[in-house]
Amino acid sequence: MHAYHDEEWGVPSRDDRHLFEMLTLEGAQAGLSWSTILGKRAGYRLAFAGFDPAEVARFTTADVERLLTDPGIVRNRLKVESTVENARRVLEVQSERGSFAGYLWGFAGGQPIANDFRSLSEIPAATPLSTALSKDLKRRGFRFVGPTICYAFLQAVGVVNDHTVDCFRYAELTRA
Repeated sequence: MHAYHDEEWGVPSRDDRHLFEMLTLEGAQAGLSWSTILGKRAGYRLAFAGFDPAEVARFTTADVERLLTDPGIVRNRLKVESTVENARRVLEVQSERGSFAGYLWGFAGGQPIANDFRSLSEIPAATPLSTALSKDLKRRGFRFVGPTICYAFLQAVGVVNDHTVDCFRYAELTRA
């Protein structure tokens, strides 16, 4: 968990494959601990073709059934099916907008939003930004993208910098 926080969480990402990975993992985390999902991250990468949306979008019902027996991931039918469906939706967004990253970052005006929280208790579970993103993703057919999942996703991929102001990563990422 420390390495994830210190090296990855909150770092701005504009890589469509990484964004698809993080959207998938945040959705998989619903109802579970983040440490459980991080522990299965390698299994997810293997199971979902390195999070290549074009490959995952071609998964069939047989692939879904195979994944439901894979102990390397969370074997929840709705979450597995949503990953395949979300890959298809990512491809649609890429076709329409040029990239999933461009679409996502458009919600923040293209730049990271640095909040100035002093304690973890100040950080909200959802915001108007995550609610707007959630609403648009759902309209496009994405699944497991409620406002809370979307906010965790926005934090993870650096659209929002929610490191507290006393965290060394806050200053590093605000300067970046």
